[in-house]
Amino acid sequence: MAATRISACAAMAAAAAATLSTASPNIAYAEFRFNPFSSSNPPPPAPSSSQPDTPGDPVPDEKPDAEVAKGSFDADSLERGAKAVREMHSSPYKKQLFELMKAQEKTRQSELEVEKQEWEAHQARVDIERQLKLLEEQNNLLQKEAQYKAQMLRNEDELARKRKKDDHEVQRKNNADLVDMQYQSALKKEQTRIANEIKIQEKIRENERNLAEIQRKTIKEKALADADARVHEAKLSEETDQKMLLEKLNGEKEKWLAAINTTFSHIEGGVRALLTDRSKLLMTIGGATALAAGIYTTREGSRVTWGYINRILGQPSLIRESSIGKFPWSGLVSKGVKALPFTSTAFAEGQSTLGNVILHPSLQKRIEQLARATANTKSHQAPFRNMLFYGPPGTGKTMVAREIARRSGLDYAMMTGGDVAPLGPQAVTKIHEIFDWAKKSKKGLLLFIDEADAFLCERNSMYMSEAQRSALNALLFRTGDQSRDIVLVLATNRPGDLDSAVTDRIDEVIEFPLPGEEERFKLLKLYLNKYLVEEPKTKPGLGLLLKKKPQKITIKDLSDDLLREAAKKTEGFSGREIAKLMAGVQAAVYGRADCVLDPQLFMEVVDYKVAEHHQRIKLAEGDSQPAFS
Repeated sequence: MAATRISACAAMAAAAAATLSTASPNIAYAEFRFNPFSSSNPPPPAPSSSQPDTPGDPVPDEKPDAEVAKGSFDADSLERGAKAVREMHSSPYKKQLFELMKAQEKTRQSELEVEKQEWEAHQARVDIERQLKLLEEQNNLLQKEAQYKAQMLRNEDELARKRKKDDHEVQRKNNADLVDMQYQSALKKEQTRIANEIKIQEKIRENERNLAEIQRKTIKEKALADADARVHEAKLSEETDQKMLLEKLNGEKEKWLAAINTTFSHIEGGVRALLTDRSKLLMTIGGATALAAGIYTTREGSRVTWGYINRILGQPSLIRESSIGKFPWSGLVSKGVKALPFTSTAFAEGQSTLGNVILHPSLQKRIEQLARATANTKSHQAPFRNMLFYGPPGTGKTMVAREIARRSGLDYAMMTGGDVAPLGPQAVTKIHEIFDWAKKSKKGLLLFIDEADAFLCERNSMYMSEAQRSALNALLFRTGDQSRDIVLVLATNRPGDLDSAVTDRIDEVIEFPLPGEEERFKLLKLYLNKYLVEEPKTKPGLGLLLKKKPQKITIKDLSDDLLREAAKKTEGFSGREIAKLMAGVQAAVYGRADCVLDPQLFMEVVDYKVAEHHQRIKLAEGDSQPAFS
């Protein structure tokens, strides 16, 4: 019964509390739970549901109690609350009720304490999250700052590289401009030097011309003075001689008159005797007539005879070698030999026709074609083609020209340009004599001029004499048109020195280079057979019986491989140098008592000649430039 009443009182207290809470909903719950029997401090207000969870949200301000009571006061609720309190005071179970309310208050305080701790933990978590967020933001900020600094460094590095590259480019352009300026300056200096040299040369030539003119005038004046002196002296001596002669004549005049009178008296007596004797007169007239006729016949006969002899034996003095005979019977033997079938000069297909001349296959083929064309030109009544052979000395130009001349079926004549200069003013006459003499050939003549640059050099050369210039003009005059009688073949190792008008007369230009390795091998074999294998030819005669027979040369182990090795070592040798090398080998063999040629001796001579060849090249390079181009 008592428990029921206590429960009822508690319910009433709860209802009163609910009424108060309904009447004043804005009053905090802690104030409603005021315990008048407890001396402890009221608990802290509970967190409102509207309070933000995050530290960044704003917290609404709480309104003062006076404003809450004033704005929402309910009298009925207050009366019901007061009534409930009076009933509790009047209830006999008020002590249990207060104990119960105290226990509830403690429970409520514990709950509030738990809520407070939870709220503090929540605040701690919020603070930790805020700190983490701030830390993350700081890390992001630091990363962005580091990225920004790295980007700045990269930009600065790129700008530095670009600036350095621009500096290098500017420096390169400056260097290129400097080199260009230096080149232009050097070019201007070289042009100035050349112009100065030209002016100096012109000045030297002008001075030489002036000096020559002065010398000529001096010689002329001296000659005139000497002539005047001689004339004056002659006049003086003549006057003296005349005076002496007059005195002598005056002294001897009477003697001569007496002698003349005596002579005429004798002549008068003889004439009278002839006129009186008719037979003596006829004999005198006949003798005088016969004497005059004999003198005239002898003079004209000798002129005709010497003309005929000159026509037969009239080979010009400039011709060194010719196939045209000097005597009427000299060509009979050669004609008979040429008529034989095995000595025909016709070129057979696939047969080498250049004898001992060894050339590159392409050059040899072209030479054979030219020789064949030259041989057939006369039969087709076509004009001959002039040729120019050029190249280093000793490469076979003269030998090829001689072979073409001998095998072309034409008469040939060979001369050298060095024989023209010593003739002086007579060179022009001798040149015309050669071409006039060449027209006498019925087959046509191949005229070969060796060392043509000796007198066919450039006419503007200051070293060319007037006689040489006249001889060159004479040859140009006789070769102005293409001829059907003469083939002109020039050989030189200085083609650049030839006059432009001379090269204009040339139809075929052939270069004779130094022999290659295969050609040198063939030349070594050729001259080995010529100088060491074949027996030397001796002319028949009485001296052959008295002369000791030469000892035969013995060759040991001289193989083709050794000759090929020698051909490799002799690079740069001409055909003439290889011939001299084999002649040196022959001399070395003859220097031995047993006349034996072995590989060791052969290679010793080859090495010596190679060293000698290189020494000559060094000496030539030290003196002047190569003569051919």
